[in-house]
Amino acid sequence: MSKLTFLGATGEVTGSRYLLETGHSRLLLECGIQQGGAEADKANRRSLAHLAKTVDAVVISHGHLDHAGLLPKLVRDGFQGPIHCTDSTLELLEIMLRDAAHVMSKDIEWENKWRERADKPLIEPVYTQDDVDATLALCHPMPYGRPESVTQDVQLTFRDAGHILGSAIVDLIVDDGGRKRHLVFSGDLGNPDSALMHTPAQPEHADVVLMESTYGNRDHRPLAETLEELAQILAQADRDGGNVLIPAFAVGRTQEILYHLGMLYHQGRLPQQKVFLDSPMGIQVTELYARRRDALNGKDLKQLRQASGEPLEASLPILQFTRRVEESMAINRIKSGAIIIAGAGMCTGGRIRHHLKYNLWRKQNHVVIVGFQARGSLGRMLVDGVERVKLLGSEVAVKARIHTLGGFSAHAGQGQLVSWAKGFKGKPVFYMVHGEPQARDALAGLLREEHGIDARVPEYEETIAL
Repeated sequence: MSKLTFLGATGEVTGSRYLLETGHSRLLLECGIQQGGAEADKANRRSLAHLAKTVDAVVISHGHLDHAGLLPKLVRDGFQGPIHCTDSTLELLEIMLRDAAHVMSKDIEWENKWRERADKPLIEPVYTQDDVDATLALCHPMPYGRPESVTQDVQLTFRDAGHILGSAIVDLIVDDGGRKRHLVFSGDLGNPDSALMHTPAQPEHADVVLMESTYGNRDHRPLAETLEELAQILAQADRDGGNVLIPAFAVGRTQEILYHLGMLYHQGRLPQQKVFLDSPMGIQVTELYARRRDALNGKDLKQLRQASGEPLEASLPILQFTRRVEESMAINRIKSGAIIIAGAGMCTGGRIRHHLKYNLWRKQNHVVIVGFQARGSLGRMLVDGVERVKLLGSEVAVKARIHTLGGFSAHAGQGQLVSWAKGFKGKPVFYMVHGEPQARDALAGLLREEHGIDARVPEYEETIAL
C-alpha cells in the first residue's frame, strides 16, 4: 500500500518535504530549506544521504527556497535522479540557488575568520556553486496541464497555483497495485487579489490533499484598502522627511510592489524622488518577469501599460537598479525622499540589514513589512515591537515606524483557502501543512466544524496510508 511521510513544514512555514512511497518507487515532494535562526541552520546541515540514495525522483511545486532551497544539498549527498518542476520554476531556481550558494559562501567566510581566531574547527557551506550546477542539470521542466509519468507507477500534472511565476499545484495519480490513488498538493496557493498572477487552478478530484495553511487563521485586508494605506504611508514619510524601507522577497513580492508603485506614480501619488531596488537577485527576477510576461496576468499588465504608456520594465521612471555593492552603500547617504526595496524579505540576511542599521534609529523613517515573517526572524521581531536589535555587530534602537501590510501577501487568506478546499468533489482527506500551529489548527477546525471536511493535522515524521 502506498504511503506518505511528513518530513517537514509540520507546524512551521519553512522546510517543506514529503516522501511518497509506492509499491515500486520513492518520490520526494519538495526539498525546502528551513529559515529562522541557529536551529534552522543546524537542521539544514543534517545529512540527506539516505534520502538521496533511495529516492527515484523529486517534484518541486515552485522556486521559493523554503520549498526548493535544499535541492543542492540533496544532490551533494548523492541524489542523481530527475527533478521535476515547471519551466519557469527552473529559470527561477537558477537565479535563487546560485544566490543562496553565494550568500552561504560569504557567511561561511566570515564565520571561519572568527573560528580561526578562536582556534575552533572551520565549517563548510551547506552547498556550493558546483552543487547548484549539478542540481540544475538534473531538472526536468514541464508545462502546466500535461500529464507525465515520473516513475513507473506515478503520473504527475502541474496546475497553476497563482503564487509566483511558475508556481504549481502538484497533482499525482499513483497506481497502487492496480488501484488508482489520487494525491493533490496545493503548493503555496496564490492570493486571487494579487497583481500579475492568475487565479489558482481548482482541482476537483483527490483522495488525499496536502494543503498549505500559512494564513489559515486570518483573511487578508482588501487590496484597495492596502494600497490606500501604502499611499498614506508614503505621503507621511514625505512629510516626515524620511525614507521608506521595504524588506521584500525577491520573487513575487518585489515585482508586485514595483507594479503598484508604478500605478501610484502615474496617479500622481508617489511623492518620493527615487525608488531603489537594491537586491541583485530581485533585479534578476524582475528582469525574468519582464521576459516571461506571457505567463503573467495580461489584465494587470494592460492596466499598467494604459496608465504609463510603457511596458512593465519601464513603467516606473524613478526606479534604479543597484547591482554593485558600492551603489548599495551610496544609498545610506540619502536621508530622505527614497524608497529602498531590498532582500531578504524576513530581514534574515541580504542588503536590507545594512539599510536597517542606517535607518531604524531615525524616527522620521518608515519600514513597511509586506510579507509573512517566520518565528525567529528579524522581521518578526520588528513586527512584534522589539525596541532594540543587533545588526552587523551593532545594537540599534528601533525608532522608525513599523507598518504591516498583509494585503500584499502572495498567499491565499483563510476564506480563499476554505473556498479552494470546498471546490473538491467527493470527500478527500485533507492534511494541513506549511503553517504555524495557530494558523494550521484554526484552518483544520474551521474545515471540520463548519464545512464537514475531514481535515487533519499531521505530526513531524508521521506516516499515512494513501
